[in-house]
Amino acid sequence: MPRLESNLTIGKPLGSGHFGDVHLGIDDVHGEVAVKILKQRPGETIREWKERKYGLLAEGQCLSQARHPNVVSVHHLLESPTDDSIHLVMEFCPGGSLQSAFESGPMTLGKLRNYTTGIVTGLGVLHNRGMLHRDIKPGNILIDSCDIAKLGDFGLVTDDLILGYGSVAGYRDHLAPEVYKGGPTSQSTDLWALGMTMYRLLHGATWYGKWPPPYTLIPKGGFAKSLKWLPHISREWRRFIRKAMNDDPRSRFRNASEFVNALGQLPVGSGWECDIVLNQVKWRKSIGDRNINVTWIEHAQHNHEWFAISEPISAGRRRTLGSSNGIVSRATAERGLEDFFSTHS
Repeated sequence: MPRLESNLTIGKPLGSGHFGDVHLGIDDVHGEVAVKILKQRPGETIREWKERKYGLLAEGQCLSQARHPNVVSVHHLLESPTDDSIHLVMEFCPGGSLQSAFESGPMTLGKLRNYTTGIVTGLGVLHNRGMLHRDIKPGNILIDSCDIAKLGDFGLVTDDLILGYGSVAGYRDHLAPEVYKGGPTSQSTDLWALGMTMYRLLHGATWYGKWPPPYTLIPKGGFAKSLKWLPHISREWRRFIRKAMNDDPRSRFRNASEFVNALGQLPVGSGWECDIVLNQVKWRKSIGDRNINVTWIEHAQHNHEWFAISEPISAGRRRTLGSSNGIVSRATAERGLEDFFSTHS
């Protein structure tokens, strides 16, 4: 493994992204670290690279001062001996990113509120220091060894490249409507992206992928009102996310502090766990000595069915708590499930 002058040892790759590859590393002072390697691009002249490198180093110095428990710490920056790359040495988060959680299925309300509270608190600190993130998405929220969510990969995106970057990096779904119209990023666009991140984590990749790509709809306006919700997501949560993602920045949360205060008022209930497999959505939770299971089946586009069962954990009788009473339309099934969850939260 190559060694740099700082005695930083670069190990196995952890991932790659638009801006560079990330490796596990060993640092004399911090132990295990994550090292993002930002390289001279193919075709980039020496002059262009030096200009970009100067900007990256200046930004990195600023990021290293943004200390907060919910922001990934930047320990230091190093230039490689060959002068063709910069090494951003950061805190290592062994829990990975929330991208894997998004791909595995819907997150519970309680866990999402806990993670988001930390993230928006850290984001508020950045905003108060005049910094924007510009790239909030599940893949840039990292989990440390204590299950604390931390913002990562901030400070690398600029307004000059955000639309092009969004297209290449799969970030377009997280761009607020005003950005598509040529407007600048802002604290409000960061909070909009956090609202989209919450929506994605609440629903998981399978549900999210059922509908048209958001980037095709957001520029047209009214996107927040068109969101498709899983039936167990309460009206309070829906209103919160719609407010965060309102087309008009003046109608959103004014800042991170207002966002986190409203977030703390949202109910989390008793914690429905949800799985989506093929044409079925299943919910489950335990209450006392009983398990509650709810199943929604899509037999065909317009043919749906649902039922809710209470079963004893040990001894007792199985009971039906509710059902669609046979095949019904999608809208009827959704209304029935929403009514069920509103009384069994």
